[in-house]
Amino acid sequence: MAGLRERKKEQTKRRIAAVALALFTERGFDAVTVNEIADAAEVAKATLFTYFPSKQSLVLQGVGEDDLAGVVARRPRDQSPLQALRTHFRGAAAGELAAADRDEVVARMRVIFDSPTLSSAANTLLYHQRRALAHVLAEEHGQAAATLMAAQIAATVLTLQESFFHLLTDGASPEQAARSLAADTELAFDLLEHGIDNVKGQ
Repeated sequence: MAGLRERKKEQTKRRIAAVALALFTERGFDAVTVNEIADAAEVAKATLFTYFPSKQSLVLQGVGEDDLAGVVARRPRDQSPLQALRTHFRGAAAGELAAADRDEVVARMRVIFDSPTLSSAANTLLYHQRRALAHVLAEEHGQAAATLMAAQIAATVLTLQESFFHLLTDGASPEQAARSLAADTELAFDLLEHGIDNVKGQ
């Protein structure tokens, strides 16, 4: 019974998110109210907020949620932070990103890019992600070095994500975009680990 309840909750959450995205795509983020989303999804406003704490979270789910700090903190003792992160993004390229819904991802990113409110909120989430990573790295490397390391890693990760999204927007399938991301991930972490002067372009 508990499993059935969880499945129903997940279905409700997905339905609300899909309805919201369709409305945002059609009319723009700022033009759509939470009440309209709840009505269209056939749920109470209070139910909507049970699944999504804010209107922005209907679109920004997943943005800035890649737990870079957690990946580094939980890594095996024999792995460096960069090795742990490389392994993490290898897995993402081979897993959930390759199986992504292309139309949903493209629509969501367009809604974000078209809304200054969402773009600003996304940048704030990414800033907190970078600060959390710097905090973990500081335990081994000191605050100054950790801040610079986190900035370089975060910029690299954001560039990899943007490249993936642009490939989807240009018509690539999720599988094709993920294969390209896998190759880019190796080059990106080679650059981070060994430096620009020691890595040949591919």
